[in-house]
Amino acid sequence: EGMVPDMSEEFGPDFITVTDEDGNEFELEHLDTLEYNGQTYMAFFPAVPGEDGEGVQDVDLDDEEYGLIILKAVTVDGEEQLSTLDSDEEIEEIYNLFMERFFQEEDE
Repeated sequence: EGMVPDMSEEFGPDFITVTDEDGNEFELEHLDTLEYNGQTYMAFFPAVPGEDGEGVQDVDLDDEEYGLIILKAVTVDGEEQLSTLDSDEEIEEIYNLFMERFFQEEDE
C-alpha cells in the first residue's frame, strides 16, 4: 500500500477548481479516492451554491440530479491531470465501487 495521503483526514471538505474544455471554471468537492486496475480514480460532487446563493448546499448522495463526477488521474507530459473516464462501462463500474464504499462507511 503506497503512501497515499488520505484526503478525508484533512481539514474539512477538499475543494478543487477544474476548468472544462470551454474554459469554464467550476468547483468540485473531493469525496474519495480509489485505486482500481492500477489506475487512480477520484470521486467529486459539484459544489452546488445554496438556494439563496450563500454557501454550499450539502448534496444528498441519493440525488441523481447532481450526480457523482468521477475523474481519473492521468499523467500528461509529466504533469498529473484529471481526465474523464473513457467509456460508459468504466464509469458505471467505478461509480458502483464508490457507492459501495460510501454506503459501507454510512453503516459503520
